[in-house]
Amino acid sequence: MTRLTVDDVYQHIRGVCFKTGPPGTVGAETEWLVVDTSDPTAHVPGDRVRSLVADAGPPSGGSRVTYEPGGQIELSSAPFAGLGALHAALGGDIAHVRDALAPDGLALVGHGVDPVRRPVFQAEHPRYACMRDYFLAGGFTDAGLAMMCSTASVQVNLDIGADGRDAVRRWRLAHALGPVLVAAFANSPLRAGRRTGMRSSRQGIWTELDPCRTLPVLRDGEDGDPAEAWTRYALDARVMLVHTATGEWVTDPGMSFLEWLAKGEPDERDLTYHLTTLFPPVRPRGWLELRMIDALPARYWPVPVAVAAALLDDPAAARLAEAATEPVARRWAEAARHGLSDPCLAVAARACFAAAADALPRLGASGLVPLVEEYALRYVERGRSPADDVAAPPPVTPFAAPVTTPLSTPPLPTPTPSTPTEEEDPT
Repeated sequence: MTRLTVDDVYQHIRGVCFKTGPPGTVGAETEWLVVDTSDPTAHVPGDRVRSLVADAGPPSGGSRVTYEPGGQIELSSAPFAGLGALHAALGGDIAHVRDALAPDGLALVGHGVDPVRRPVFQAEHPRYACMRDYFLAGGFTDAGLAMMCSTASVQVNLDIGADGRDAVRRWRLAHALGPVLVAAFANSPLRAGRRTGMRSSRQGIWTELDPCRTLPVLRDGEDGDPAEAWTRYALDARVMLVHTATGEWVTDPGMSFLEWLAKGEPDERDLTYHLTTLFPPVRPRGWLELRMIDALPARYWPVPVAVAAALLDDPAAARLAEAATEPVARRWAEAARHGLSDPCLAVAARACFAAAADALPRLGASGLVPLVEEYALRYVERGRSPADDVAAPPPVTPFAAPVTTPLSTPPLPTPTPSTPTEEEDPT
């Protein structure tokens, strides 16, 4: 393949990562911890879960089922033209997997971080081994293993925008909404049986990780072209791994992507893969991935999808959200630590939820309004999130170091080209 130049990187990001078109398509990815109902403190071997799910056959709604390095299950929906269709299809597919596991005493649970168990690395695919080793070499061992093996999220996938101007608006709003979404859906106050002092320990783990690949792309003082910002971010980021033409996997070759370009070595395949190793809270891949939301109790996974889609896709709701989030657009740390007990975030969240509930009928999703309003009344209007439902840590075994050897590790499939709801990373 032709070797890349910096200009080629710019062109790829403008033409692929920020490909515009009429908004309206929505997808979602839900990650779940798997627990043994007879002993929630026990780790569940991944091959046991895979076997049960495989025996049940593929979900009828078209969701893709994959497995994270710690054994978490991820269901990635197909892209849908509306929230109602997405809700029905993905909800049915989650039930399909849940029903496949239940006869064997296993259950899906929604927490942003495993509240009881320490990380256990169960993956054999070279990508994940390289990722683990990269975090180990960089001094991010604890946070790296926790991110890969103990976290779970609800991810919302929305269109880039109708044109360049709309893409800029949606990019800015997605970033401004980030702290509100972290706070409103915080659901990880415990980690390995201990309180962390944060409502969203998952967001805290991301903050502890390699900043060149996990910080928001849009930061203080930056308000320009999003494709330009993402290109700079990608060029400056350290290369995590290289999959060579001879099939070898090399961890941390010790250079940024820009430095690799200067050597004249990477091609477009290498760029595409490099971009999958960058994990900012809003990531552009031809659509916008909103990656900052904790996994939630099963009843409420549709709520962040509905709220985010309504606020970005409905023009009136978007204007209200822009005004509401402007004062809190940089309060990521406060959102993770305090949730909606932060008064500024609470005010913004109430305005955003009201705007979303009002917009959903205009988007053909009236059926989701009662659930959004139920969540708002239970949490948002009271300055709370699901993290505040946890009264005390559950009983656990004595504190132990992370386990980095597999319980049982059949190889994961080789990553395949992405669609708007497929993930190639363990998050």
